[in-house]
Amino acid sequence: MPRIEPFEAHAARYDAWFERHQAAYVSELLALRSFVPLSGRGLEIGVGSGRFAAPLGVQVGIDPSRTMLERARARGVEVCEGTAEHLPFAEHSFDHALVVTTLCFVDSPAAMLTQARRVLKPGGSLVIAFIDRDSPLGRDYEAHRETSDFYRDARFHSAGEVERLLLDAGFSLRSWVQTLARPLAENGHIEPARSGRGEGAFVVVDAVRPS
Repeated sequence: MPRIEPFEAHAARYDAWFERHQAAYVSELLALRSFVPLSGRGLEIGVGSGRFAAPLGVQVGIDPSRTMLERARARGVEVCEGTAEHLPFAEHSFDHALVVTTLCFVDSPAAMLTQARRVLKPGGSLVIAFIDRDSPLGRDYEAHRETSDFYRDARFHSAGEVERLLLDAGFSLRSWVQTLARPLAENGHIEPARSGRGEGAFVVVDAVRPS
């Protein structure tokens, strides 16, 4: 079952995080911007409040939380209620898809990736961003998971696990970038994205659905 209760109950607090940690948020957007196409029809799976879809120009977002979808709609995103494992779209509906810090919340990452592959056009891109479990921030989130309204039921993944999930789902991997190498409390400045993985907490992988 989708874990929507915290997001329904604390949507305003969730959204406030981006204002409180603006430098980190902009760092994340910059890391994503290098991969999210500027043209074509896009879908964000787990769109939340639209904090990423809207500024990145992703037109459509799906999420199981109605409260979060209301916020995404207010930011100009075309929204649809549903889950990542059962996308209500026809095959080859989108040129690209985006998944930001959603992988840790879905019941079945493998099913989500199978669905993403189905709705993407051949040659379409899938951009996944996640908190690397093996990073200092990931270890901190994991250590305090039980005390967090949002992350209590989350399952964080390492970069190696995400790579294996993508390959098993039939995607080809093109590139990795990372940011947020410093603790959030020290992130007063925007961090440029760096290639690779293993140092930054916020990791982005660019994958493609083979033609």
